[in-house]
Amino acid sequence: MQSRSPASRTGRPRSATADAAILAATREALVELGWSKLTLGDVATRAGVAKTTLYRRWAGKNELVVDAVAELFDELRLPDRGSLAADIEGVVLQFAAILALPEARSGLMAVVAEATRDEALRERIRASVVDRQKRLVLEGRARAQERGELPPEPDPASAARTVDLIFDMVAGAVVHRTLVSAEPADEEWVRGFTGVLLRGLAGEAARSADG
Repeated sequence: MQSRSPASRTGRPRSATADAAILAATREALVELGWSKLTLGDVATRAGVAKTTLYRRWAGKNELVVDAVAELFDELRLPDRGSLAADIEGVVLQFAAILALPEARSGLMAVVAEATRDEALRERIRASVVDRQKRLVLEGRARAQERGELPPEPDPASAARTVDLIFDMVAGAVVHRTLVSAEPADEEWVRGFTGVLLRGLAGEAARSADG
């Protein structure tokens, strides 16, 4: 299908200001009302926009909440603290702090539950949250390789698998700790987790070198 040129498009251009207001209003509603009582009409009122504005942008509540939560995770930054271990600890503490927010906790758990029977929603979560945050693993691995803390991985397929494994281990452990076990991911826990993760990476690097 051919895309139309900018001159031939009809309708109003999408407003970044309106989008930001809608996503902020969604998070506010998640805190005050919870997932079950949140409606697009309430979000529209809070954001000061027409309800039709929301429907032009999002197919329904699930998609809206995914994007509202994804925006929180976009605030994650990988700090340069001088070593791979310290960098991992810094970003994991940030991640745990975001998951501790009521809007992140209720929104993420709700859409993950809904996604068990909605393939399109699973894809949206993967694209909006998982794939976007893998940038942190890529950045951290590249920085550690420059420092000589991790060996280079010349094979693109092997490197991609490593990125997936690291992301899954970090995200899975922190989500389980904070949302399932409901235990604090404090500095002591994060140090212990980072130590286990780095021992695994060192072992994998040694096996790759031998092979």
